[in-house]
Amino acid sequence: MPRNQRSPAIQVLAHPLAFTLRVLGNFQAHRGFLLAGAIAYNALLSLVPLLILSVIVLSRLVSPSELLETLGHYLEWLVPSQSNAVLEELSRFLDQRIAIGSVLFATMLFFSSLTFSALNQAMAVMFGHRDMADQRSSLLSLLLPYAFVALLGIGLLAVTLISIGVQTLVPDSGVVFGRDWYLPGLSGTLLHLLGLATEALMIAAIYHFLPVGRIPLRYALVGGITATALWEIIRHVLVWYFNGLSNASVVYGSLTSAVIILFSLEIAATLLLLGAEVIAEYERLAQPAEEASANLNL
Repeated sequence: MPRNQRSPAIQVLAHPLAFTLRVLGNFQAHRGFLLAGAIAYNALLSLVPLLILSVIVLSRLVSPSELLETLGHYLEWLVPSQSNAVLEELSRFLDQRIAIGSVLFATMLFFSSLTFSALNQAMAVMFGHRDMADQRSSLLSLLLPYAFVALLGIGLLAVTLISIGVQTLVPDSGVVFGRDWYLPGLSGTLLHLLGLATEALMIAAIYHFLPVGRIPLRYALVGGITATALWEIIRHVLVWYFNGLSNASVVYGSLTSAVIILFSLEIAATLLLLGAEVIAEYERLAQPAEEASANLNL
């Protein structure tokens, strides 16, 4: 079979270094770091209001303490070593939810729109090779960012309920084949795997729905898994660095938490855009094979 007619997965496995270099080259050509900085800046502005409003709304459905515990676990993934600072703000505002609910609602809507607008524009650059024959309506473009905000809230509620169920139903010890087995941290391991799966699916949903001209789901999953795997590695490096080697507090003083959170968000945005470049390059590899298959069917 000619090389250009092989499946993209086989081509990537056969030449992983060449594929990686093309992805990095396209990322640099598309000014990926500049776009990631814009996304991170807008995300920093919207992060706390978005989380506060989510907690205020969802605390009417589940216990606030359990909600904050679950949120703290996953915030540690997003902003390594700084989740406690964010949780303190969430706890403080949670006690005042009646007085500030409307203000936070308006703030969240405004800043979340900016964040997804920046992300949408960045995706348009990354997928500039695609033929966008179907243009999205203005109304859909306006509503889509808020649909993602609602999806994040629903996802947080679902993860919280599942976490409560896992911690309740999955013991760390049990009797199997007549023997007592002690597996410390079993529920924690299951929650960690749940978090990884949720993260990959949420990122895949962004790749699938956000760009104009819907990305095939199988390609979106490839990008979601790639971005999740890279972030899982890099966040451990960040935790190790900030907890052991960094002197950021000496340089930035009271601004340390904000600087570290912004830095973490920019790295996360960079990996998100790298995942988009992986999908774009994967699509380029798939085009000759799809054209050859279409010609055979004629």
